[in-house]
Amino acid sequence: MPISRRRFAASTLAGLAACLPKRLQALRPPPKLFVFLIAEQFRGIYLNRAGPLLAPGGFNELMAKGIYYPNCALAASSFTSAGLATLATGAYPQLHGIVADQWFDRRSQSLVQARGGLLEATTLADEIARGARARAFCLGLDERHTSLFTGGSPAQSFWMDTNGQFNTRGNLPDWLKAYNTAQPIDQMHDRKWIAIGAGFGTPPLRTLSYDPKHPEEFFALYQSSPFAQDAQFEVLHTMLAAEKLGQAETLDCVFVALGSMARLGYETGSDSPLMDQMALHLDRQIQQTFEVLNKTPGKGNYNLIFAAAHGVPPQPDPALRAQKAVPGERIARAINQKLSEWFDSATVKNNYVDKYVYPFLYLQTEALRKRNVTPRVARKLAGEVALRLPGVAGYYTADGDCSHTGEWLRRFENSFQELRSGDVMLSYEPGAVEDYGAGRGVSYGSLYSYDTHVPLFLYGAQFGAKVIERTIEAVDLAPTIARAAGVGFPSSTTGQVLGEAFAPGAETSA
Repeated sequence: MPISRRRFAASTLAGLAACLPKRLQALRPPPKLFVFLIAEQFRGIYLNRAGPLLAPGGFNELMAKGIYYPNCALAASSFTSAGLATLATGAYPQLHGIVADQWFDRRSQSLVQARGGLLEATTLADEIARGARARAFCLGLDERHTSLFTGGSPAQSFWMDTNGQFNTRGNLPDWLKAYNTAQPIDQMHDRKWIAIGAGFGTPPLRTLSYDPKHPEEFFALYQSSPFAQDAQFEVLHTMLAAEKLGQAETLDCVFVALGSMARLGYETGSDSPLMDQMALHLDRQIQQTFEVLNKTPGKGNYNLIFAAAHGVPPQPDPALRAQKAVPGERIARAINQKLSEWFDSATVKNNYVDKYVYPFLYLQTEALRKRNVTPRVARKLAGEVALRLPGVAGYYTADGDCSHTGEWLRRFENSFQELRSGDVMLSYEPGAVEDYGAGRGVSYGSLYSYDTHVPLFLYGAQFGAKVIERTIEAVDLAPTIARAAGVGFPSSTTGQVLGEAFAPGAETSA
């Protein structure tokens, strides 16, 4: 290139650099290690209730020395799988395709469980793993949730199997074999869960009772306890040391989907003392993780991000449970009966409801075709029928017809993917839950603030130290971390980079 053209190009680039926002020019280089802690369920009120019981080096460290967003909103339905996929992709279910923990497949006439192979967008792990000198690791309580972060990447994935051992694709690394051998789940049989701060002789909050005739009951107790949460952190700490994460000339990223609080939340709702105790245990485990990281790779050499996939509602008052627990079968029958009254004769009755899987209604398209009923008419009628049933507060159809406008319409739209969400999506009233038939417990997946507003923390040398009260969205996390790590955005990201979160660095020279 002639000298004059090189000078022109250089001056042009310098001029463009001068026009860039200072914060983009001054972004500090990424550390070699990113650690993501993603609670599958966590509400900000746990931090408020814990107050002085919080350890100095756990959430207090995150709040004092990191960026703290108390109000990170999920503008879509708040199922665990959908929320995890949203954090991983920077997109909502409408684009990434994970609309719930399960949905109905018309072709196979069966329920489909959410998993990474069904994602219709790339994940942050996908983008990180594209680098020639990058490693990604994903750790969870079950393979399906872990795979939502792995996506289609070659990231190493680890999860707890039904025997309480941690597993992976292919051969177990030696360090994980050693961990499994040293930590058999048998040692947790009849383990007592004692409250943090409890005095001597205080009875346990619960006991992980083991009955050899019903081992699945023990395993459910174990996975919804702080002991399973401890196990995930122990594997994380073992992995950090064994894989020498953050110590080589690579970009290392670890995603940890913490599932124990979500499992306990299903059983107890948000207001149980057990949930507060789980939050305190998590606080101590975060403090221990800081201690591990500050030794190796050392302070300033890692970023730690804490996010939550969703929150949880309080469990309905037992006296009001009959009104607050909505039976799906009743909804399906009522809609089918009304559609039959409108479309059928007195002597011929058709079945117009194929399946109702909360919160999605699937209609029998062939039955509608035979009666010359357009799908849009049937869908809107079904929504209007549901709206008049006890416990139902709103609907959205595959045609875009909705009982709400504004922000609530947007939340419905973000949650809906036509092939998987079927014909109509319903929303229950505040505090109402799906009726499991067991007479207790709650459900996730609502559009309400108790499910969709959670805290977010960004901690490390790249980030500042302040509380930012403005509302951000869950889709903002992936592009922000992609920007921090210097990798591409996931394919369908709709969020924005949280530029205000970055600490200023050295100015680039013109």
